[in-house]
Amino acid sequence: MKILRIVVVDDQTVVREGLVSILSYQSDIKIIGQAKDGIEAIVICKQEKPDVVLLDPIMPSMDGFASIEKIREVSPSSKILVLTSSSDADKVFRAIKSGAIGYLLKNSDWDQHLHAIRTVATGQSYIDPSITRDVITEMNPPAPLEPEDQQQQLTDREKQTLALISKGLKNSEIAEKLFVHERTIAKYVGNILSKLHLDNRTQAALYAMREGLDKFEE
Repeated sequence: MKILRIVVVDDQTVVREGLVSILSYQSDIKIIGQAKDGIEAIVICKQEKPDVVLLDPIMPSMDGFASIEKIREVSPSSKILVLTSSSDADKVFRAIKSGAIGYLLKNSDWDQHLHAIRTVATGQSYIDPSITRDVITEMNPPAPLEPEDQQQQLTDREKQTLALISKGLKNSEIAEKLFVHERTIAKYVGNILSKLHLDNRTQAALYAMREGLDKFEE
């Protein structure tokens, strides 16, 4: 069993220590650090290279979204899951743009917390189901081209890949479904992000859901 090394970042001591206490009971989770602000988080992540950083972006001393970018610089392998009280779609987009691959509301139940942590640890995106519809509805077009023009740039294989990305599948799983090598899928993913002017898989998943491209057709 892989042990997930977690850093918890929240300026509220009660919240931070409560998270640490509950997560510590999980046999596959090890808390390797906690921070009260972005500056402390960056130092810890640079030293420890955690698997997952659980972070509230609303913090003092340093803007939480800026700290996400810095954490990604000092520890590129760390997956960042934003845990916050805000369901504002703009904050979701800003978090994803900064480098987070997950967004979870603090009032979610504990099973959902654990599921989100374990999901992002594998490199898959996770958006709180309670805000996914609002995010998709308010998502602005990611490029000057009309969506139809963007979609026409994608090959059939790239559209299949995009649909499977929206389901949270990893490259290896997509390769198995499409009967191609994993390197080929990596190329498709790069093409999708380039053609649609997107920055990461989470944005691609949201785009697919918004434009109705999330249904896999063989």
